[in-house]
Amino acid sequence: MSIDKLLVIFFSLIGIGFVYWFFLMKKERVITITSDAVEIIVSGGYKPEVISISKNKTTKISFLRKDPSSCLEEVVLPDFKIRKYLPLNKRVDISITPKQEGDYEIVCGMNMFHGKIKVH
Repeated sequence: MSIDKLLVIFFSLIGIGFVYWFFLMKKERVITITSDAVEIIVSGGYKPEVISISKNKTTKISFLRKDPSSCLEEVVLPDFKIRKYLPLNKRVDISITPKQEGDYEIVCGMNMFHGKIKVH
């Protein structure tokens, strides 16, 4: 086998390994909320990206948008039927009381950025 074929095989295997790691091996960092409030910074996505809250407990989620992109100017919690405009550098509070355990999405207005609320 020639060197060029060996290089193609080698770099193909590295590429396959990277794609597998990037899409399938990334772990979610879950922040467990023990108080009644949490702040999510909106800058190139949602930080923290995944929060964990208790069932049947009202939690105030404060969104602070620092990213000027138009995609992140709206936050949507589809399972709670909430859609709010996020002005730049101003805090917007949303209170939710989840009645069932499970995972609930947080998305931007264009459905490009995602976060998650885990209810336990």
